[in-house]
Amino acid sequence: MLDVTDQLALDQQLCFPLYAASRAMTAVYRPRLDALGLTYPQYLVMLVLWEQDARSVGEVCAALALDSGTLSPLLKRLEAAGLVVRTRSAADERRVEIRLTEPGRELRAAACGIPAEMAAAAGLSPDELGALRGLLQRLNGALSAHSAKEI
Repeated sequence: MLDVTDQLALDQQLCFPLYAASRAMTAVYRPRLDALGLTYPQYLVMLVLWEQDARSVGEVCAALALDSGTLSPLLKRLEAAGLVVRTRSAADERRVEIRLTEPGRELRAAACGIPAEMAAAAGLSPDELGALRGLLQRLNGALSAHSAKEI
């Protein structure tokens, strides 16, 4: 019989429910994003650009906690789909700026209902969702700071 106080028991881990919830959340997003022609990571890039257009690759990387090697293929696919354009900054050739195209801006209207649909699917009250988001942001901040110390 398994000792429920066993530190290595799956149901004692924080990582597993986070992992499972992330997979479940992505699965609920999938049909909504398929209708927009976006993958979940592409949707995150679009959210950043819908919030503020004309950002540098570095700014988008920072907003999404991604490295440029991960972001570049996403941007290439979004550019191939006609949703964004990448251009070198005239002021600094090393800086690549990402701008929404007109179809990229128009896609925002089609995506507007997704947050409310996802909130309803989550089965939590607005207060619970806000509290959960706050806790996850704190957790992410603490884990990121810890990871940075270990490097």
